[in-house]
Amino acid sequence: MISEKIMNNLQRSSWIRAMFEEGAKLAAIHGADNVYDFSLGNPYAEPPEEVLNSLRKHIDQKGLYRYMNNAGYSEVREKIAQALQKESGVQLSAENVVMTVGAAGGLNVVLKSILNPGEEVIVFAPYFMEYNFYVDNHGGKTIPASPDTSTFEPDLETLEKLISQNTKALIINNPNNPTGVIYSEESLKMIKEVITNKEKEFGTTIYIISDQPYAEIVYDGVQVPSILSLFENTIIINSFSKSLGLAGARIGYIAVSSKIKDVELLISALSFCNRTLGFVNAPGLFQKVVGDALEAKVDIEDYKAKRDYLYDNLTRIGFECVKPQGAFYLFPKALIKDDVEFVKSALNYNLLLVPGSGFGCPGYFRISYCVPMETVINSIPAFEKLAENFK
Repeated sequence: MISEKIMNNLQRSSWIRAMFEEGAKLAAIHGADNVYDFSLGNPYAEPPEEVLNSLRKHIDQKGLYRYMNNAGYSEVREKIAQALQKESGVQLSAENVVMTVGAAGGLNVVLKSILNPGEEVIVFAPYFMEYNFYVDNHGGKTIPASPDTSTFEPDLETLEKLISQNTKALIINNPNNPTGVIYSEESLKMIKEVITNKEKEFGTTIYIISDQPYAEIVYDGVQVPSILSLFENTIIINSFSKSLGLAGARIGYIAVSSKIKDVELLISALSFCNRTLGFVNAPGLFQKVVGDALEAKVDIEDYKAKRDYLYDNLTRIGFECVKPQGAFYLFPKALIKDDVEFVKSALNYNLLLVPGSGFGCPGYFRISYCVPMETVINSIPAFEKLAENFK
């Protein structure tokens, strides 16, 4: 038999994957064109031309497929460091950056490096539920902080009550998955004040882990505040899965603020854990590719058009929803209290949605609109029938 712990985790594992698999079944019955699968945040757009050109340039480069430093190629890390320094004003070098196997790999490397058994990691609900498993992987405990549901910005009173002597880190996902909300600079500054006061009260250091794979997917001229410039004990986690459409390439990085006390020791720990967790190093070819394509982006206007079409039509139909400022998700309120039951009802109309309970925020559901525009347009009659069913 398998591990009892894994057996328990399987029973509460991702609703996202469960609905994605349900979609495959419906597609086999009704045809893919008649199924509206909004379950998985799987980028639909192809990578930008800069990525493809870099792939062609490097594919047969001699020595590229050998081992390198566990932290990755120094010249790529230096490019990332300089880009972050320009954005934040915080001095960084290649030594502050570790290339990783995507953001998920990066999060596991960081949590392995900093957590002692029983230490706590606070996350702002709604949140990416895999955080629970990543923290648990390394002996920690996830502490969800409920939001202000009128804006889905963090609730500061709740945060203040949850921070304890055992709090080791706070994960900030900005823009947020699943809401698409971008936490404002004002909100982040108030979080900083709460964290600073609690560090003084307990005599501890609380790391700010900024999980930001959607930072390049923003709309309407909104700026994503630089968490690196706002917090001293910042660890950036990023990937190119969304910004360059490279989800299957598994390439990302960790960047550590030079303001962290004993930063050299932390960086050594990150490189060590990158190796001993079995990643060894990030994919060599794609390290070179992202180094060439740091300023490239997927078509943001395409995502914006889908956001606007869905938001305008769903609110017309009667759904309540905070309009997302970034990422490629909508997080409307379900038309009944039981979001799981609501999502199951949506299957009757070939709509694949994910319940908000899967993100620690019951009563809502997530729509991932990284799908063809045709799917978005054709889904509206199904949403209308779904809403009619609950009148």
